[in-house]
Amino acid sequence: MKDDIGNSPYRCHMNDVEAGIHGYEDDDDESSSPFDIPRTKSAPVDRLRRWRQAAVVFNSSRRFRYTLHLKKEEERRQLIAKIRTHAQVIRAAASGQGLSAPDSSKLPKSSTPTGDFGVSSDDLVSMCKENVISFLQQNGGVKGLAEKLKSNAEDGIPGDENDIMERKSGFGSNTYPRKKGKSFLSFVWDACRDTTLNILMVAAAASLALGIKTEGIKEGWYDGGSIALAVFIVIFFTAVSDYKQSLQFQNLNEEKQNIQMEVVRCGRRLKVSIFEIVVGDIIPLKIGDQVPANGVVVSGHSLSIDESSMTGESKVVHKDPVRAPFLMSGCKVANGYGTMLVTSVGINTEWGLLMASISEDNGEETPLQVRLNGVATFIGTAGLAVAVIVLVVLAIRLFTGHARNPDGSVQFVAGRTSVGDAINSFIRIFTVAVTIVVVAVPEGLPLAVTLTLAYSMKKMMADKALVRRLSACETMGSATTICSDKTGTLTLNQMTVVEAHVCGKKVHQDDKSAFSHRVLSLLIEGIAQNTTGSVFLSEGGSLEISGSPTEKAILQWGISLGMNFTDVRSQSVILHAFPFNSEKKRGGVAIKRSSSEVYVHWKGAAEIVLACCSGYLDSNDNVVPLDSHKLAYYKKAIEDMASGSLRCVAIAYTMCKREEVPASDEELESWNLPEEDLVLLAIVGIKDPCRPGVRDAVHLCTSAGVKVRMVTGDNLQTARAIALECGILESDADATEPNLIEGKTFRNLTEEQRLDVAEKISVMGRSSPNDKLLLVQALRKRGHVVAVTGDGTNDAPALHEADIGLAMGIQGTEVAKESADIIILDDNFSSVVKVVRWGRSVYANIQKFIQFQLTINVAALIINVVAAVSAGNVPLNAVQLLWVNLIMDTLGALALATEPPTDHLMQRPPVGRREPLITNIMWRNLIIQAIYQVTILLVLNFAGIRILNLQHDSVDHAFLVRNTLIFNAFVFCQVFNEFNARKPDEMNVFKGVTKNHLFMAIVGLEVVLQVMIIFFLGKFATTVRLSWQLWLVSLIIGAISWPLAAIGKLIPVPEQNLSDYFMCRRRRRVGDDSSVDKNDMERRSGSGSNTHLWKEGINVLGKVRYACWNAKWIFLMVAAGLAVVVLGYLLGYLSHIMK
Repeated sequence: MKDDIGNSPYRCHMNDVEAGIHGYEDDDDESSSPFDIPRTKSAPVDRLRRWRQAAVVFNSSRRFRYTLHLKKEEERRQLIAKIRTHAQVIRAAASGQGLSAPDSSKLPKSSTPTGDFGVSSDDLVSMCKENVISFLQQNGGVKGLAEKLKSNAEDGIPGDENDIMERKSGFGSNTYPRKKGKSFLSFVWDACRDTTLNILMVAAAASLALGIKTEGIKEGWYDGGSIALAVFIVIFFTAVSDYKQSLQFQNLNEEKQNIQMEVVRCGRRLKVSIFEIVVGDIIPLKIGDQVPANGVVVSGHSLSIDESSMTGESKVVHKDPVRAPFLMSGCKVANGYGTMLVTSVGINTEWGLLMASISEDNGEETPLQVRLNGVATFIGTAGLAVAVIVLVVLAIRLFTGHARNPDGSVQFVAGRTSVGDAINSFIRIFTVAVTIVVVAVPEGLPLAVTLTLAYSMKKMMADKALVRRLSACETMGSATTICSDKTGTLTLNQMTVVEAHVCGKKVHQDDKSAFSHRVLSLLIEGIAQNTTGSVFLSEGGSLEISGSPTEKAILQWGISLGMNFTDVRSQSVILHAFPFNSEKKRGGVAIKRSSSEVYVHWKGAAEIVLACCSGYLDSNDNVVPLDSHKLAYYKKAIEDMASGSLRCVAIAYTMCKREEVPASDEELESWNLPEEDLVLLAIVGIKDPCRPGVRDAVHLCTSAGVKVRMVTGDNLQTARAIALECGILESDADATEPNLIEGKTFRNLTEEQRLDVAEKISVMGRSSPNDKLLLVQALRKRGHVVAVTGDGTNDAPALHEADIGLAMGIQGTEVAKESADIIILDDNFSSVVKVVRWGRSVYANIQKFIQFQLTINVAALIINVVAAVSAGNVPLNAVQLLWVNLIMDTLGALALATEPPTDHLMQRPPVGRREPLITNIMWRNLIIQAIYQVTILLVLNFAGIRILNLQHDSVDHAFLVRNTLIFNAFVFCQVFNEFNARKPDEMNVFKGVTKNHLFMAIVGLEVVLQVMIIFFLGKFATTVRLSWQLWLVSLIIGAISWPLAAIGKLIPVPEQNLSDYFMCRRRRRVGDDSSVDKNDMERRSGSGSNTHLWKEGINVLGKVRYACWNAKWIFLMVAAGLAVVVLGYLLGYLSHIMK
């Protein structure tokens, strides 16, 4: 067989650094916005670097913690290249070594055997790394080496606990050293690296020094000390939150690497973790498996290995026990099947060294995370401008003598006020301005994505979904179509033979008397030899069957016919095998009996195998030609079984003359098994029931605007029957082309025709993996966000091409899993639907948090700016603003970003990836709450002393009471508004709140801490204790936000999004390139309720780069308005000075 097989099923599509293959398909043209990366999967490095450079960031170590570390990624690539170069050199040297006689110079230096074994660990490591065939020959070949390792080529190792421990002790375990996760102190250090917090700490230190100098240590340390304490509290809460997230990601990463492998121990096939494999293990390999350790081939049939993960070259190399026996850990089985003997594990393999070097998770950004960095940048820019305005205005008022103390005295008088007092006053102003920046720049906004993704990933594990790529979580919420396999996903994967047609007639499948002796003998021989499954005795003495569900069903049928699996296989030798191929839909094997007769047995899709047959065996053991009458009978039988949702499999054989059989091993490897003029033995119908609840799951997807399409390799009639049973097809009237189409028909269409037909397809039968890929490509070009399920190696291209690849955890191959974004652990379609719910929940939770945070941003900024410009002081000081920032960033994210999904989410169409993050409904809610809070608190700020009847109190006390009430009321407004943010588009904001224990705990914590601040930390927060009447006032002010929110939801919002009004000119320049969105709009047409985050016909939003524009324009307008106010004030002030 050629060394380079061009049809490796995954050589040109995997986005895998280890495979040395990269690619990026940008869904849009080059964007002017750095935050426009619609698909972060395999995005170019320059695009990733561009948005990082454009972001306004004050703590890069924290902001970019869960994004791809570009520098480390480059170092990782260089390291991989070095290790691959070494592997290529060894391979080149081994290919030149050939099959020459043993050369002592090439043998490993003899070492002392390890423990009670007959060979040393060093010798085994050298043999595999240097590909020294002569050493293997010197030790008696594979069987001799197995004996020295106290193993058996057929039965494996004993596998008891002592045996396993002895092997791990002598040869090492199949693990590699991993870099320890970051400690809690490192997260504290990261939180301390925030630029604004560092500035506040410097200001606190200066204030502390000046305060102690001027007022003494007893009273002078409060101003500086309170700011420092507040900063430390912010740092602590931030570090705790980040540390918990890192632990969740660490656990999930370990789960992703824990591959389950099949091994043979004590004659039984067992499933064990890849980390539990030891030297001496016998491991069955089949197409799509990962080679779990270094080893040698024991037996193989058409066994080909893709070594691109180690060499970087997309080459598939044939392996056999004699000429090319060595297998490298980490490579994939591209074709065929066989068994291997493990000779070295863990760090003693190149793969182990590679993984130990790059084991640290290097992060991954998601499209939503990038978009939120854009939003944070726009908000931060506006906040920075506001802070500068406040600083300038307050500084001017201070040094011109217009700033007064609460008692009415002037703070600064030129020539009279000491330098220390002047600096201390300026530091207070400066800390307020810096704190405004802390509040205004939402560092926690992009990190809220990571928080909700970490929470969702943990919960999705409980729902049987393992997330391999973070971006898949949020993308699943935008899915508009799911292309699902049939077998094992929509069905139970519990197959049994329920119908058989043998000798030209229908017989009971288990009635041996209905089979002639020759037919029965040939059937049993074909079943036992033409299989990748196995039959063995369990510890209890009962028979156990391994293999794929179809293989297990046919093997079970053979046992019911009296098959002794071991005896039948010992009576003949396999000469060559053609493993089942999803393109040809059949697999064959050539066997040589003890009588030297050669038979070729075929098994596969009934109508395809039948087309290769020219005769059949009758009940008298005669080969009867297949005439038109009998051919019509068999076709009718296949059609009837398929209509009854049975999988139809045909079994046939042919004899080979001796001169037709290749004589040499080289010719055998490339031998094309004869597949014409076959003799039909049997056609069987295999029942695979639909999964319970799958019909409800399909209906839920349909009502949520997600179209479910079945793509299966089964007969079109079988697919039709299952689709009707599952609800994918509603009636027989729907079961017409192009709703129901055959893969070959779709494949033969032109590209334009495929684009038109793809939209209408509900079921595709007899499809090949390439047909699935063509369908995915057509749907994506039509503007769909496509999720695809797959389990086979050849499904890998479609899984990679799709927006979300979903691999099956039970039946899926390692190649399919590595190409997938999410692994469905129970192979159940209902779990796929749960993933859709979680995907929508991620987006919804982020929107809740954005609404909550922007309300605080707008209210806090306006209150402080207006108060600073008009009155010369701010009602919310630095410590109070830091506490508000803690509520807004860390605690708010924990409370709102961890809301579990609700059924309400599945009553909407999918979330468009081009929809704005901030919808009209969110703007309505935000503006109403912000206006209310600003109005109430400014009234209290300017008229609070009179309203509260504090004129008779001392000026200092009245000032403190008023500001304490403003602070208390502002905090309770946010506490009550957290409930509003839970349900932006629903009246009942309390629905399900008691079930969210984390939300209730955080709200409770916020209230308790607020009470403690007012009662016990007055010196630090510059507050006084309030009477119960003022506590009641604070609660009432906060509680009014509930009915206000309910009334606000009665206000209709415009159909067109606010951002559209500012983008009309740009959209005209874009032209017709938003056809994708037009298709998206057509799919979403439905009810136009104002109580949803989506709107009918609002999805023509152009490019993704416009998604954040609404935030940009709104904040620029706010900043412009404030600038006008300040400018007017300054002009008036200058006019007053001149007079």
